[in-house]
Amino acid sequence: MTTATLTDWAYPLAESLLAEPLPRRWSHCLGVAERARAIAEILGPDAELLEAAAVLHDIGYAPDLAKTGFHPLDGARYLRSVGADERVVRLVAHHSCAWMEAEARGLRDELEAEFPREEEHLADALCFCDMNTTPDGTPTNPVDRINEIAGRYGPDSLIGQFIRRAEPEILLCTVRVLTRVSEVKAGTAQPM
Repeated sequence: MTTATLTDWAYPLAESLLAEPLPRRWSHCLGVAERARAIAEILGPDAELLEAAAVLHDIGYAPDLAKTGFHPLDGARYLRSVGADERVVRLVAHHSCAWMEAEARGLRDELEAEFPREEEHLADALCFCDMNTTPDGTPTNPVDRINEIAGRYGPDSLIGQFIRRAEPEILLCTVRVLTRVSEVKAGTAQPM
């Protein structure tokens, strides 16, 4: 008998919540998980944790889970309620600079009280994966992704304003992850 892994659990759960009602969102999550696998070497034992969080990061959009209208919080609350690994829960709660959007929605204190932030290298990695994946799941770059989000929601919308405010941090996450990838490939990386 084989032991189920975290990803063995995460993929079917995300699929059950997103594939039918939100197929494009499901494609995005699969692409984000693919990006996570591509940078697994920089995370060592945390690679599977990142992949599980990547495939689950947008489940808060699922119609059955959307309670507050803030998908990181809704997704994290659901994951906690079903007994998910607490580190995955925290990554989902805080993915891609969610604290900035939470602040704009008046939910930052609530988010941070319920869900402490995960280690920076993991938060950076998930942000990198999300912001380098199109809504259809294909690879992109963070500048085009930010422009796509601002264009889809409108520059004056809460999301449009949030993503522009988060842009410098998103770009810094990308730099930190790509630097780490380069260091690992060159054999100069320090242990995490």
